[in-house]
Amino acid sequence: MNKFFCADNSRVIQEDIIGSATNYQTYILVECPTPWVYEAFNSKWVPDNLRNLVEDVNRAQLPIRFLLIANDQSHKIEQTTLLIYQQQEGLSNGYRKQEFKLPNIEKVAGVVNKWLAGVSNDYEIESTMSRDILVCTHGSHDQCCARYGNPFYFHAQNTISNLQLNNLRIWRSSHFGGHRFAPTIIDFPEGRYYGLLDQDTFKSILMYTGNIQYLHKIYRGWGILPNPLQILEKELMLRLGWDWFKYKATGKILEKSLDNHTILGELNFEQPSGALYTYQAKLIKDEVKTQPVKVSCHALQETICLKYTVSNLWLVAKKVATYS
Repeated sequence: MNKFFCADNSRVIQEDIIGSATNYQTYILVECPTPWVYEAFNSKWVPDNLRNLVEDVNRAQLPIRFLLIANDQSHKIEQTTLLIYQQQEGLSNGYRKQEFKLPNIEKVAGVVNKWLAGVSNDYEIESTMSRDILVCTHGSHDQCCARYGNPFYFHAQNTISNLQLNNLRIWRSSHFGGHRFAPTIIDFPEGRYYGLLDQDTFKSILMYTGNIQYLHKIYRGWGILPNPLQILEKELMLRLGWDWFKYKATGKILEKSLDNHTILGELNFEQPSGALYTYQAKLIKDEVKTQPVKVSCHALQETICLKYTVSNLWLVAKKVATYS
């Protein structure tokens, strides 16, 4: 019997990956040595107090995503890194990071509880790292993340080293969705998702250089935006080029039809000069790209994944910065 690989199938049917970034206000990233089991927080190194906290947060349906992270040193060091990435209100270019260095993973739940209550604690540090890239390598959750994520992680370390990007860390991560787009990454603090990566396209993302049209196939979307608006954001990105990554943005859905087949969306962005732009777009269901797909290697049934296309895009307002 041939083994089914969801990532291979997604490539064969040429599934459009834009609009597949998940939208959370907060990411809590906990360093924990591998191996991880299917439900990552049931893994043997995760203490009960942390497992219970994750269950409580999930039960309360708070917009918080807990992930396990690890690097090649995680087994050897006598400390635990905790990263909290919090979405900024209004116009933003992503997430605000807080970093904590803890003596062990048992301390994580207490620090996170304090953080949730708005109480500061002694373990927070000033970090010299300006960027954290998470690669899903969670093979026990989906075999494609092992098949594609592990080799990508290995080679990505060399790519980063060769480019001498010393203020950037790369981490293995537990499942964050979209394994059929493996190898898949989240780029923090921006919170942008990418998939179907190779080292050349990864280099473009790291350096914000090369042909911006490469992103058409590998960009999953910006996690600060609702899923349909991620399609509008990509459209503007491809028009405006790499400068787009210096802009702050915010977006909202203004109207949608009952069947979700038609959406009116709005995206506001601010350039470094202070110039403000507001675009609106009509997003309609793309009949060709909307197709049944097995969303994971062990999916028993196909799921219809609704895809949109930008049918109309117009500039609503422009406010140029004035300096007195």
